[in-house]
Amino acid sequence: MMSAQHNYFYSSITSKALIPGCSIQSYNPNSRPPSNICVLYSSVVGDHGVCATSRKNKKKKEGFKVEAAVSLGEQEVEKLLDLVKWDDKGAAVAIARMSIGAILMQGFANREALTTTISTRKATFYSRSRSSLWIKGETSMNFINVHDVYLDCDRDSIIYLGKPDGPTCHTGMETCYYTSLNTLLPDSKVEQIKLAMTTLYSLESTISQRKLEVAKTENEKPSWTKRLLLDNSLLCSKIREEADELCRTLEENEDKSRAASEMADVLYHALVLLAVKDVKVEDVFQVLRQRFSKSGIEEKSSRKST
Repeated sequence: MMSAQHNYFYSSITSKALIPGCSIQSYNPNSRPPSNICVLYSSVVGDHGVCATSRKNKKKKEGFKVEAAVSLGEQEVEKLLDLVKWDDKGAAVAIARMSIGAILMQGFANREALTTTISTRKATFYSRSRSSLWIKGETSMNFINVHDVYLDCDRDSIIYLGKPDGPTCHTGMETCYYTSLNTLLPDSKVEQIKLAMTTLYSLESTISQRKLEVAKTENEKPSWTKRLLLDNSLLCSKIREEADELCRTLEENEDKSRAASEMADVLYHALVLLAVKDVKVEDVFQVLRQRFSKSGIEEKSSRKST
C-alpha cells in the first residue's frame, strides 16, 4: 500500500509502464499541481505538466496522451539524489542551459535545491554564503522553467535544461556569460558585448535586434533583414525559393557544401518569419521535444485538421 505522500517521475526512458494503483492526469503548467505530489519533469512532455494520482482520485482532466509514468516513494527519490556525487559540503555545480545550447548561468545545488527544482520545475539553487535555497526569478520574476535535469558522466555537476521567462543575468543581459576574453586583449577589434550563445540563438538575437530597429530607420536604406521584416510577401517568396534550391541539391546531386549553404539560407529566412510571428526558436524546439516519443506517422495523424 502506497503512503499518502508520493513523488512521481515521468520519463519515456526510465519507465515503461504505469505502476498499478495510479492513474494519469495532466494539469496546466501555470497552475499549482495537486498538493500531495511533486513531479519530476521530462522534456518529452514539453510545456505540459504530468502527475500521477492514486485510485482515490478518479477525476480526469483533458490533456495529452501520456506514454509512461511511475510513482516513486520517498526512498526511491532519495536513491535518485544519491546518484549525485555531492562535494564535502553537500553541494554540486548546477548550470542552467537553454535547449538550443545557450548557457544561462551557473550556481550550486544541494539535495533540497535539486528536489525543489524537480517538484516545482523552477530552477532552484543553494547559496553557500547564506546557507539557504534561492529560486532564480523570485525577485525579478524571470524564472527558468526546467523541463529536464542532466548529470554529467562523473555525476558531480548538474544541468537544468529549461526556458527562461526573461533575461537571466541581474545586469539585464540574456545570459550571465557576456564577457569574452578576446575583448579584453589590447589589440581586440571587438567593440560590442558578445554573448556566449549558440550560432542559431545568436542569429535569432540579431534578427530580433533588427526588428527593434525597423521603426528607427525610416530615412535610412534598410538592411536585407529589415526589408524582409517589413515585407511579408518578399519574405515568404524567399523561403519558398530557398527551400526549392535546397531540394535541388539532392535532385541534382550537388556536393555537401552546397547543401549546407542552401540549408543555411532556409534557416535564416525561416528565423526571420518566426521573428515576424513573435515565435522563439525555443518554442520550436519544445514542439520537437514533444514529438520525440512519437512516430512521424502517428504525430501527423494526431494534428488537428484545418
